[in-house]
Amino acid sequence: MSRRPTDPILDPRARQLLRTLIGRYIQSGEPVGSQTLARHAGLDVSPATIRNILSDLEDVGLLSAPHTSAGRIPTAQGYRLFVDTLLQVSPLPEGEVSRLRSELPAGSGTQALLGSASELLSAMTHFVGVVSVPNRAQFAFRRIGFVPIDAQRVLAIVVLADNDVQNRIIQTRRPYDAGELERVANYLNTHFAGRAVADIRATLLRDLRTARAEMETLLAQSVELAEQVLAPGGDDMVVAGQTRLMGVQELSDVDRLRDLFEAFARKREILQLLERTVQAPGVRIFIGEETGLAPLEGVSLVTAPYTSGGRVLGVLGVIGPTRMAYERVIPVVQAAADALGAAIQPDLG
Repeated sequence: MSRRPTDPILDPRARQLLRTLIGRYIQSGEPVGSQTLARHAGLDVSPATIRNILSDLEDVGLLSAPHTSAGRIPTAQGYRLFVDTLLQVSPLPEGEVSRLRSELPAGSGTQALLGSASELLSAMTHFVGVVSVPNRAQFAFRRIGFVPIDAQRVLAIVVLADNDVQNRIIQTRRPYDAGELERVANYLNTHFAGRAVADIRATLLRDLRTARAEMETLLAQSVELAEQVLAPGGDDMVVAGQTRLMGVQELSDVDRLRDLFEAFARKREILQLLERTVQAPGVRIFIGEETGLAPLEGVSLVTAPYTSGGRVLGVLGVIGPTRMAYERVIPVVQAAADALGAAIQPDLG
């Protein structure tokens, strides 16, 4: 989080005043005036000098002055400079790291771990926790089974190598009896267990093209069933704690909250924002309009990718007001990403 070329260059006094003002504003939610800064900034300067420096900081777009108060509050650009150059972040205390590890135990099913991670992020920050779901195509499967439901519907039970169990109801083009379903399951389990899901359909189609006549029926049945069972599906993102934003002072406007909750319901836009950070190591922070999403203009998003075996599986993060304690949220997000990555143990193809 180094200084960007567009950030104004501030002298030490201005930096200290800006750091103190933002710290006080994050803590209280009230505009900060020169008298308060004179008491808390640790500078031997008069309130008049402080007012002049604050005016300069306002002129370069780092602060704004609400009409109802003589004090000032940070702008999105002010928060950005604060986060990039003035913020001091310490690692998460070992006790909280241990809590994350204990509540995200290795060997649990991936879906359960994602839900726990989003809930923990929300509980530890008091904001919204979000976690993108890994692309299941890169996971290997351990076992598959089929149960006929009615004439043209089959329940497929897939056990993936990360201990996740997925149930899907698939629509078939013709009725399958129990014997046929058992033969398909045995064939897939014998030839493809331990293989990445993404490889299976391509291999089946290739084998079908070169199969002898007596194998064609079994392979064709396997292609039809596996194509639906192993296709992408389900939720792409797990969200927890949306209602926590209802108590945030800066987000109390009903229309703003409605737009924000609609964005959570759609998920698509937030998921696209998370995916922008997949290949960026470490913590990324989007402040206000930096998200590029109108419903998120009043909030910040702090994200980090989670990895397993050197491969990025997804991204997790926290959505909260721009007036959040970044020095607290950043280490929580990084530690949660580390703990989730360590807990997920996929057999990647």
